[in-house]
Amino acid sequence: MTSLRGRIAVALVFLVASAVLLPEHAGADVQYFPIPAVSTSKNDGNDVGLIVPFLITDPDGELKYLVAPMIVRNSIVGTRGSLNLFRYEPGGRQIQFIGSFTEQIERKVVFSYADPAFSQGRYSLNFGASFFKNATSRFFGLGQTTSEPEQTNYTAREGRINWRFGVYANEVTQISIGQRFRDVSLQKGATNLPFTVDRFPTVDGVQGESLILGHRATFYYDTRNNLVSPTDGMAVTAYAELNQNIRNSAHPVYSRYEIEVKKLFPSESKRAILVVRADLQATIGSQVPFFEQSSLGGQNNLRGFGVDRFIDKNLVSLSVEERIHLARAKVAGVNADFEIAPFLDTGQVFNDYRDVSFKSYRMTPGIGFRGIVRPNVVGRVDYGYSREGGAIFAGLDFPY
Repeated sequence: MTSLRGRIAVALVFLVASAVLLPEHAGADVQYFPIPAVSTSKNDGNDVGLIVPFLITDPDGELKYLVAPMIVRNSIVGTRGSLNLFRYEPGGRQIQFIGSFTEQIERKVVFSYADPAFSQGRYSLNFGASFFKNATSRFFGLGQTTSEPEQTNYTAREGRINWRFGVYANEVTQISIGQRFRDVSLQKGATNLPFTVDRFPTVDGVQGESLILGHRATFYYDTRNNLVSPTDGMAVTAYAELNQNIRNSAHPVYSRYEIEVKKLFPSESKRAILVVRADLQATIGSQVPFFEQSSLGGQNNLRGFGVDRFIDKNLVSLSVEERIHLARAKVAGVNADFEIAPFLDTGQVFNDYRDVSFKSYRMTPGIGFRGIVRPNVVGRVDYGYSREGGAIFAGLDFPY
């Protein structure tokens, strides 16, 4: 049961933090408005609470900062206090900080920096670091045929560091190199479901600690008119990655590959935009940890299922979404667009390409609602239906 002292302490910490972090900006406009934070997630339970976004604009009305302290009561892990801070700069440069503390188990600290026009637009630069404990993670086993009764729970304790440096070959083509480090261990979860380590002790990545060092080369071709809230264009991403599982002395090396294509088809007025995304992933190697393999389910694909519902070495997926403009309004001093987005997600995971079968595809129709402050901010809520009951996801970006 949540203690009163715990609720007051969390609230005070984040109210003070939000006041300290609000920047002073001559001529800037600061708007804030409390919003009820009510949500439900297939894996994460139910949230009820309050979020107070602060929107700070410059004298020209451009959004410079978004600061959002939040306190919620979660049905599984108790009271959570969090602070979200975003800073937006010209050229698409963005700094993000997220910190949260939950009564039971969960912790999160995330920092990221992205500059798509580094050094006067000749290069791109991204780096970030995070630490988190997610107490409601699920694992059903490997493969497309796993069933809901096989569901288990674990706490994912992870630390991550990554960087990426890209060179523009021309205005729409970029080649980049980067590295990532991932430290993962599985601990007892917060639900009454069986513990993953007990139910699947022989699955790679379940036992002990995994230390992953990855080296990636990526090709980008992107003609979209905006990176965050595009209305036209096409994007192709292809990467090859060589990974080392430092704790695995027998089979330490494996590789991963992906090609993803996204295409936007706007109407003449751009009040309706058809978006199509196709994705193909492959993993080659032995004893690859399950959390390093391809997965379906969650807020970015197969949205009718919970996060990581289906996991295996390879993946093929296709999503179609129609983004329909409904209205434009002034919210907290900035112009906001509102959209409705019916969608259909489909795909399957598999161990070998000979296993691919049309009857194995999962399909999840659904509908999304979007609020957009162009060019930098997208807020969304998506509901996807599946034969396992459907799922609801919220995020601060488009799913693709």
